[in-house]
Amino acid sequence: MLLKARIFSSNKRIFDCLTERGDIISATALAKLLKHDHLVVGDRVELTPDGETQWTITSVEPRTSEIFRNIPREHTKKIIAANVDAVLIVVSAGQPTYKRGLVDRYLVRSVQWGLPALLVFNKMDLYENEFDLAFEVERLGSLGVKCFEVCAENPNWKPKILDKGFNELHTILKNNTAILLGQSGVGKSRLITELSKGEAELISGDLGKVGKGMHTTTWAELVECGDFTLVDSPGVRSMSLTDLSEEELLSCFPDIADGAVKCKFSNCQHEESSKGCWFHTLEKENHGHAVVHSRLESFKRIRDEVSQIEDWDR
Repeated sequence: MLLKARIFSSNKRIFDCLTERGDIISATALAKLLKHDHLVVGDRVELTPDGETQWTITSVEPRTSEIFRNIPREHTKKIIAANVDAVLIVVSAGQPTYKRGLVDRYLVRSVQWGLPALLVFNKMDLYENEFDLAFEVERLGSLGVKCFEVCAENPNWKPKILDKGFNELHTILKNNTAILLGQSGVGKSRLITELSKGEAELISGDLGKVGKGMHTTTWAELVECGDFTLVDSPGVRSMSLTDLSEEELLSCFPDIADGAVKCKFSNCQHEESSKGCWFHTLEKENHGHAVVHSRLESFKRIRDEVSQIEDWDR
């Protein structure tokens, strides 16, 4: 008898798998799978009985996506989770304050992983025009990011500024798997509790406690949230992007990459003093151009961090 299942967590070489019938089964894996195709949470697998009570993972289905970080010195990557459908970014409209640069860092990962991004403005009951919400939604929309207005403390909150809220977010997440990103204090746990109608049990508690630049762990678990699933992994919430090369970083800013080819020189650094820089022909006072310049500012800030790491590795 074969069982189809999905890996929800792992401990060394023991994998907890959720079967199609809703049972959790602990299983080991064939040595060839561990050697040639490292198994991670989210993998869809087949289980074969091994005796009366034990099970073995005998095959794994091709992945539709991978959550990973690069390991530059080994010219490889550390895969953390598989078969994820979207990146769910949660920010606060109150405290902690909204950080545009942090959001752009998360968007780098969504592009790198080839996943659509959903951005939730939580705590909208506390919004008092501390930042230009309309402008942020416009710049995010230009990147294909869908934005939602919610108040996790009040699931009956009706959007007052945006056209999508709690119900639309739940509809998009239904039957999908998302990886949850966002700094501590933005209300991720409360939001997921409401979206899952109390069914979610977040393994890491208050998600997002890994500090900037830290990458202390890469463990991941899947969390059943009623009719959708979350990847709970503190390791990938590190805001550091120094595992990327400058070329990889530019490819994760496709809007900036498109503009860069219009510069006179291929090695343009896009500074105010750079001759023939296309970006600096755009007037910052122009509303549409302001979006481009805000993205360029984020790109240059992260590029400086990445270039310092590359200099140290030479």
